[in-house]
Parts: sequence; structure tokens; C-alpha cells
Amino acid sequence: MTEIYVSTDVEADGPIPGCSSLLSFGSAAFRADGTMVGTYTANLATLPGASADPETMAWWAGNPEAWQACRSDLREPGEAMTEYRGWLEALPGRPVFVGYPAAYDFMFIYWYLVRFTGGSPFSHSALDLKSYAMAVLGGSFRGTTKRTMPRDWFGPARHTHVALDDAIEQGHLWLAMRRAADARAAG
Repeated sequence: MTEIYVSTDVEADGPIPGCSSLLSFGSAAFRADGTMVGTYTANLATLPGASADPETMAWWAGNPEAWQACRSDLREPGEAMTEYRGWLEALPGRPVFVGYPAAYDFMFIYWYLVRFTGGSPFSHSALDLKSYAMAVLGGSFRGTTKRTMPRDWFGPARHTHVALDDAIEQGHLWLAMRRAADARAAG
């Protein structure tokens, strides 16, 4: 089955799901050829009994526009995750989670999908863009950062900390990395 690369970004009020809440997430689904086949985004109500992390909230205080964007049009997590899972399952191929950093974003999405829908169309795996870039560039993991990546991998979009904007931007970064890996393999 064809793979569909689902670039996903999350915004949360702390470091781990359950203790903290997923506030917002956005996904942009791409075919391997770069065609975007759809997007999904939702802002979520916080979990009962969860608490916001003070360090994370201090960061949010310095980003009021992004905070406002993720706190409007709130949905109940169960409703949104059920709809999101349906969206993932309706994609024209098998969804592959793509994130930067995948460990953080995937942890929230996976936890919420399992908690509210009983499972995840992504299975237990995610493609981490930092690791992928390390392999393409041939460097070290800690030495591979967005600052050390080729400028032509990045489009004109600015990182806004609005989940869907950042998911789309990250999807284009993934596609640029893939083109670079393909060119390296061909030549």
C-alpha cells in the first residue's frame, strides 16, 4: 500500500500527555511526490485532572498570538481524536507519522489516539526528521539541528507555533530532505 506522510505538529501545556494536556495539533498529509492530499487541525479542551507545567506556561506567556490561536474553538478530546482517526484512515494510503522532534509530537498524538479511540493508525512508529537529516547529511545526532541544515531545505514559511502552519512547513522540510537523499543515492 502507498505510504502517505503525515507531518504533524503539536502544542501542549507540559512535557508529557496525561499529566499535561495536548492543546492543539495539526497534520498535513503528503504523497511521496510532494502532493499535499489534505490537512487536519483541532484545538482541544484540557484534560480533567491534568495540570499545566510552569516552565511551559512561561514559554506560552512569551508567545501570546500562538496561545490565542490554540485556545480558540476548543473541542473535546474524544470527539476530535475520533474524527482525526477517521481522517487518517480515509487517506489514500497507509499513514506514516512525520515529526520534528517525533519523540515529543508522536508521544502526544499516540497517547491521545489510544486513550480516546482505542488505537492508532500509525501503529507504534514515527519518522523523526532530525534523525533523517543526520543520515542524509552524515553528521552526528547532536550536531544536526535546523541551523546546520542546508538553507535550500527550508521554504519561505515562518515557524509560527500554530500547529497546522508548522505541520505544513515541516512537511515541506521533509520533502526537501527526501529529494536530497534521493539525489545523494543517485549520484
